[in-house]
Amino acid sequence: MTEITKTENTRPSAIPKYVWMLFAAGTVFIYFFGLTIPLMGPDEPRYAQVAREMFGRGDWITPTLGGFNWFEKPALFYWLEIASYYIFGVNEFAARFGAALCGLGTIASLWILGKFVMCSFGDHTDNRQPTTVNFANWLALIAASTIGILAFSRGASFDIIITFPITAAMVSFFVFDQTSTQNDLSVASHRLPVSASPRRSVPVSLFLFYFFIGVALLAKGLIGIIFPFGIVALFYILSRRLPSKAFLVSLIWGTLLAVAVALVWYVPMYLRHDWPFIDEFFIQHHFQRFTSNKYQHPQPFYFFLWILPLMIMPWLPLFLAAIWNFAKQMFNRIATGTTVVVSDESPHLPVSRSPLLLFSFAWLAVPLVFFSLSGSKLPGYILPAVPAAIIITAVFVDDRVTKSAHWLRTMLIVPAATFAVSLALLIFALPKYAETDTVKYLIQTADERGFGASRVLTLHTVSYNAEFYAAGRLIRDADGKQHRFSSPAEVLEEIKAEGNIPVVVLIPLNHLPQLMAFEPLHSEILRDNGDLAIVAVSNQNREP
Repeated sequence: MTEITKTENTRPSAIPKYVWMLFAAGTVFIYFFGLTIPLMGPDEPRYAQVAREMFGRGDWITPTLGGFNWFEKPALFYWLEIASYYIFGVNEFAARFGAALCGLGTIASLWILGKFVMCSFGDHTDNRQPTTVNFANWLALIAASTIGILAFSRGASFDIIITFPITAAMVSFFVFDQTSTQNDLSVASHRLPVSASPRRSVPVSLFLFYFFIGVALLAKGLIGIIFPFGIVALFYILSRRLPSKAFLVSLIWGTLLAVAVALVWYVPMYLRHDWPFIDEFFIQHHFQRFTSNKYQHPQPFYFFLWILPLMIMPWLPLFLAAIWNFAKQMFNRIATGTTVVVSDESPHLPVSRSPLLLFSFAWLAVPLVFFSLSGSKLPGYILPAVPAAIIITAVFVDDRVTKSAHWLRTMLIVPAATFAVSLALLIFALPKYAETDTVKYLIQTADERGFGASRVLTLHTVSYNAEFYAAGRLIRDADGKQHRFSSPAEVLEEIKAEGNIPVVVLIPLNHLPQLMAFEPLHSEILRDNGDLAIVAVSNQNREP
């Protein structure tokens, strides 16, 4: 009797629908909450300013920074920011709104994948595919509470902008591939008469695969087409099967479709800027960034092997457990020389019973290997691989929650705790950190003291944050880069060149005594943020 009672107590019960609705509402809330904090880091303020300049000119084609051409990235994110500026005004919330939408779009794409898997394979009871009716919800919930998705969806940067269309493209391809495979098997096994065989019209999912590749090309350039094609190719290799005739034919019209979507921006850019655009955008910011350390982001080859695990916190232990289980099964099959049959009619899979897992590992591997070989490495580069890690983790979680009420409760606590901690950080910690990272309040103080029209000089530093908060007031070199003043004497010369009009100077605190001691200048400290001070500076010896 004791044994029976224990089994009943540990048997998982159904999760009420309102619980999933609360998590969905909480996800939307947390992804939009706190987007109003000051722009931080070097990228957020520059990208927001590029979009503001395009918005101010009514120009949807040419990105500029400080009035100089800025050809580092394609236009999709700038378009999202411009549209948000029209709706919300030019502010931090509008600058980040598009990123938050792409984060939610990534989550929604994975939820759609989960629903498709359940509709297609939900009747299996041998763990070859996820079996719970809530798999789509688990997949979305794990995605929403994964730190990589959550954090980058809150920043005005391109990493989540490329992650969404790549995720949507991969989901679309998997839906097409598995649907086509099931239809072909049904016809071959005479489950469907020839007259009832699937129509040969282009599936919507295949059309969407190429459409989102085009969107990805607009999001961050050539990786938008390299990754999807590379992932699909590796998936077919792992599955030991050739692509269907329909897919091979689609490579012609589909690639043309993807290119046509992308050319909405690339053609006008080329017609307007010709070779300088090709040189800077493709040669410098694609090929040279990949093959060299020109942009000074060197990291060891294994950099992303420890960045990726950080991206999938707090689900890292379960992701590692899923990898371990997969590896054991794969090596056991290889050692015994066996293959696995998913169903009586399906192709034999050499390393896994689940096409979804094989696809996810291909999806994980391609960005990981590609960026590991790159000469330039930044943490956000690996974000397009995170959805694959989420799928692998979700399959593992799905299997556990069907067997144990303890697992079920724990898996609900983890995202709830993640959201609670995130909310606390957004309320109490991040605003304080932003105060030391931003020059927003320094510039505001100077404006309030009557220096709203004064030039802003950067002495012994370059403030990328000032690109947004001191827009139009910075001093630039001939190539458009922000000028870094190297001495108080150089500041004096600039003041004289400006007609002895007072300026404000951003300067690191450790260099502040040098400026204050320079007698030809009258310097008044207006405010500091713990890192930089803003100083009102005038020429003491100016002629009346």
